[in-house]
Amino acid sequence: MGGMTTQADQDQEDVAAPLSGTDLIADELKRLPPRPGVYRMMNAEGDVLYVGKAKSLKARVASYATLNGHSTRIARMILETAAMEFVVTDTETESLLLEANLIKSLKPRYNVLLRDDKSFANILIATDHETPRIMKHRGAHTRPGHYFGPFASAGAVNRTLNTLQKAFLLRSCTDNVLESRSRPCLLHQIKRCSAPCVDLISTDDYSALVEEARAFLKGKNRDVQAALSRQMEDAAGDLDFERAAALRDRIRALTYVQESQGINISSLEEADVFAIHADGGQACIQSFFFRAGQNLGALSHFPRHGQEEPPADILESFIAQFYDGKAPPRLILVSERLENQSLLADALSTTAGHRVDVLRPERGEKAQLIVQTRNNAREALGRRLSETASQTKLLMAVQDQLDLSAPPKRIEVYDNSHISGTNAIGAMVVATDEGFRKNQYRTFNIKAEDISAGDDFGMMREVLDRRFKRLVKEEQPGSENWPSLVVIDGGLGQLNAAKSVLEDHGLLIGGDIEAGEICLLSIAKGRRENERGERRADRTAAATGEQFFLPGQTPFTLPPRSEVLYYLQRLRDEAHRFAIGTHRAKRSREATRTPLDDIEGIGAKRKKALLHHFGSAKAVARAKAKDLAAVEGISAALADRIYAHFHPEG
Repeated sequence: MGGMTTQADQDQEDVAAPLSGTDLIADELKRLPPRPGVYRMMNAEGDVLYVGKAKSLKARVASYATLNGHSTRIARMILETAAMEFVVTDTETESLLLEANLIKSLKPRYNVLLRDDKSFANILIATDHETPRIMKHRGAHTRPGHYFGPFASAGAVNRTLNTLQKAFLLRSCTDNVLESRSRPCLLHQIKRCSAPCVDLISTDDYSALVEEARAFLKGKNRDVQAALSRQMEDAAGDLDFERAAALRDRIRALTYVQESQGINISSLEEADVFAIHADGGQACIQSFFFRAGQNLGALSHFPRHGQEEPPADILESFIAQFYDGKAPPRLILVSERLENQSLLADALSTTAGHRVDVLRPERGEKAQLIVQTRNNAREALGRRLSETASQTKLLMAVQDQLDLSAPPKRIEVYDNSHISGTNAIGAMVVATDEGFRKNQYRTFNIKAEDISAGDDFGMMREVLDRRFKRLVKEEQPGSENWPSLVVIDGGLGQLNAAKSVLEDHGLLIGGDIEAGEICLLSIAKGRRENERGERRADRTAAATGEQFFLPGQTPFTLPPRSEVLYYLQRLRDEAHRFAIGTHRAKRSREATRTPLDDIEGIGAKRKKALLHHFGSAKAVARAKAKDLAAVEGISAALADRIYAHFHPEG
């Protein structure tokens, strides 16, 4: 009997074990064409490990068919590979663009990743109204108008916007405000607007201001300033000293805009500058933006990458992702010689619709600018490494205090905010060894109708249920977005509510965070209300009796001067600040809501027309359909719909 082979055993032997690693890659290689394309490497769970491009898919993938010649990191990626997908493209340029798009959307573990993928602020003169408006704008350039930017920070764009208002006196108010004003606003009084809302300036004269601003945005600074100087002299010659003084103030504002930009290079009309410095397994890419011959500020970027990744490769991948969805300038200066420099320039030219040059200057003022940009990158990385070392030391202290198996990599802190149960929201803030990660903060509108007013336990359960239901579905234990430590603002009741939610989702609670367990901690007391009824944290546990709760353990306090105490208080305070700020914003929005907002087809313009005509939402509700139809923009069908909304009984 022992030597016999059953049919089941034979069938099992006939089923080949699934291939992985170099065996899988060698098998895929047999069917790959020598054409351009993009490949994806995935693990057994279907997570994308790496996205790459190739001039020849067959030649590029062949390099992964052996472990020889690769760094430890890439060898580990090859061994984890359990599946591959391929997309063949017509050109290598298309493969570069597709690769950048996939890396941004999939965020593979082994790729260089642009962490802070925010849109940059621009100044826009919107021309979709007969009286153009000057404003701050983020996102795609889809709105008709003239754009000036990008600016490296919101502060820089706000300062420049204020100065441009002084120089060109263009309105900044919304179209609705413009149409509803009956007298000039404060901006006109402080000489930042020409008040087209009440016809204090003619349409032709306002158009002339727009053209001057447009010329300025195109870089014709000196021409605009010379024209204003001639107008000032003419006004003085005509003894119109008031107008001459106004023109003088505008000239001063223009001078300020041109002189307050920091580093300026006369030969750079439109360019972006990137320089990289790598040290300690991390890299900083410093960027400068030049538009219309002016420096619009600098920004430091810290992409995620492997420690063995060459700086040139990091910079090349970063730039490809950076301009995915952003308009590139005509010139990009880089600190390294990129392997695919010409290909990158062709790809960016394709997306921009005009020629884009990517250059590494060797001499002259552009080379000096690269040196200065790299120095900025080195200093920024030095500050970052110092802060990270300090934060790492602090997290090690948290590990010792809470008896964790390792320092927590990701900390999530939760708090609720409401007034007697109204406008209730939950808030989550995130901290890592890099400090607070504000781009990962989240808010939750409390939706459950069975939660009574002031039921903090019920609100916390809903927030955590929604968060961890999604976490279990999308993440694996130990991944970058998997929390090591969850901090709850509250006492034993909130802790038990949180514990029940995590257990409902099959999550393990404990201190072995290396094995995927989640440490659960709540902070109680240590708060008192100020004169506004807002909670604030005192600085010492001794003064407040602040207590900490861990599941199954006796509540404890921390020494008054404990660095862990200060750190946990800071986490809790940040969650409360974020929660109450979001709650206030929601409450402000709700304060302006009317029953008209619930009617399909009633937008801001029609809502305004109805309220102006009838005086209040209550009057609209009492109006008959024929009276509603008399309002401009309200059709007979829409009038019937409005009437039916307020009179469902007919």
